[in-house]
Amino acid sequence: MEETFELSSDYIPLCDLLKYMGVTETGGMAKHLIAEGMVLVDGEVELRKTCKIRSGQTVTGEGFAIRVT
Repeated sequence: MEETFELSSDYIPLCDLLKYMGVTETGGMAKHLIAEGMVLVDGEVELRKTCKIRSGQTVTGEGFAIRVT
């Protein structure tokens, strides 16, 4: 599933994006997914839970892809 997320500010923390887009049900689940190395930002594994995701970046993982605009 590829979805698009439109930013309303300069950035969104990675864990918040995953929760908001429904990849995980809670922020805690999002943080666990990130800590396990199962989330990629622009094709690179991202382990920082609150990594700032900005317009033009793509967040992917098993079964999801989110393009941030």
